[in-house]
Amino acid sequence: MNYNYSLLEKMGLAGLDLTYLFLAAYALILILLICVIVQAVKIGRLTKRYRKFMSGKNAASLEQDIEGIYEDNKFLKASTEKNRKDIHALYRKLENAYQKVGIVKYDAFNQMGGQLSFSLALLDENDNGFILNSVHSTDGCYSYTKEVKNGICEISLGDEEKKALDIAMGTADVALGN
Repeated sequence: MNYNYSLLEKMGLAGLDLTYLFLAAYALILILLICVIVQAVKIGRLTKRYRKFMSGKNAASLEQDIEGIYEDNKFLKASTEKNRKDIHALYRKLENAYQKVGIVKYDAFNQMGGQLSFSLALLDENDNGFILNSVHSTDGCYSYTKEVKNGICEISLGDEEKKALDIAMGTADVALGN
């Protein structure tokens, strides 16, 4: 049996066994069928996600929701910026507020007792401030101050005043009483 396939002859495949051609076509169809199944599964998942996303919504209400989220985001950004500026202003103000405190109670005169005299050091963030010394005696109570700049006092300090300054600056070991 000799069949005349003019199309195959024109393509230069006249001597080709048709079995191989059918097997190649079958393999190609099988590959395409697998691709269609994979795409159908992907479309099914996407459709499920789309339905879940759109459940109870129409396009107009979804657009309104997105606009609302955008406006909320704009408001939050503005609020955050305002809060950042306010916090920065507070830090600048607090820089000059007395934040560090050191106090030492002592007996100015050995005969008194009760540790009624004290030295109080008040410093800001930059270690600027003053030392208040109050001396209690039988004649009365006398108070005086000494200015502190950058942790240094130009007037000589007594032991208690030095200790109060060290406590305020965090250089004294308060727990051990040094």
